[in-house]
Amino acid sequence: MRATVIQFEAGVDKAANIATAATLIDQAVARDQPGLISLPEMWTCLGGDRATKLVAAETLTPRQALGPAAAFLRDTARRHAITLHGGSIGEVEDGQLFNTSLVFGPDGAELARYRKIHMFDVTTPSGEGYRESRLFGAGSTTVTVQCAEFRLGLSICYDLRFPELYLTLRRQGAELIFVPSAFTAETGRDHWEVLLRARAIETQSWIIAAATTGRHYDAQGRARETWGHSMIIDPWGMPRAALGAEAGFATAEIDMAQLARIRGAMPLLQHRRLV
Repeated sequence: MRATVIQFEAGVDKAANIATAATLIDQAVARDQPGLISLPEMWTCLGGDRATKLVAAETLTPRQALGPAAAFLRDTARRHAITLHGGSIGEVEDGQLFNTSLVFGPDGAELARYRKIHMFDVTTPSGEGYRESRLFGAGSTTVTVQCAEFRLGLSICYDLRFPELYLTLRRQGAELIFVPSAFTAETGRDHWEVLLRARAIETQSWIIAAATTGRHYDAQGRARETWGHSMIIDPWGMPRAALGAEAGFATAEIDMAQLARIRGAMPLLQHRRLV
């Protein structure tokens, strides 16, 4: 099976973001014929204030009709007969925002849902401050799901810095782990690739990391740069497909026989002693 990561510059115009995602997915399917596609973190609305994010967010309770982004993901998965990992979108429940991943199967059925656990409340070396917890509630549940012959594990962006989450996903059977992201340019330059490769090596899993790129603007109108450089990394920690800062997509062949060989030759879970 082939997997594709989608990358583009997202802003606060939700309709425009959906249109861009649709174009890139259609192009990827036409050129590479992947069975699985992943989108970046918060690709429907990146930037703006809480009110802007609330307007763009969608209610995902079973009794509600799907909003435009979730319906787009469902319909696109069904139309192309692919598994579509929707990166993450804003979800609203009882006035609380969540950063939420959705996965839809080739028949359009929702397979999994995950709320980002770790909030990006940091100050970068340049002094830029980020306080994600002021906007979003944190999830509390790890998520894996069986999809055809693969078991998928879900994570989002800042989760990447917490290896215990990925060990949990591995113990739950994950073989491909998604890391949709809007990594800052400053941290991405130094940490993005090394962390992705480390998580792949530690878990002996395929890492599927779609990311936003370019510039967006926060609630105070300050420009924020995201790093891009979406990647697909194999269970030995080697990049198999990658982008730079450009919008576009990249595709790799997912070799599950390689994963089985690596896990069989180096049975890390059996060798663990401290956790």
